[in-house]
Amino acid sequence: MDTLTRLAATIAARRTADPATSWVAKLHARGLPVIAKKLGEEAVETVIAALSGSREELVGEAADTLFHLLVLLDAKGV
Repeated sequence: MDTLTRLAATIAARRTADPATSWVAKLHARGLPVIAKKLGEEAVETVIAALSGSREELVGEAADTLFHLLVLLDAKGV
């Protein structure tokens, strides 16, 4: 199983966890608009890191963007 598949499975499993202990559950509890906004924020941070940040910053922001994209896809049942 590849990394993104494992991450997607973990996100799906945490969807119904306690929002006090799971970021995924907290995002789901707050709803789709918050999830989509968070993805947008992370995408902008990725662009900024690509233009002016270090390689490490870009890697971190890209990972955050992919994570929040998977949370959004999970919320939409994709």
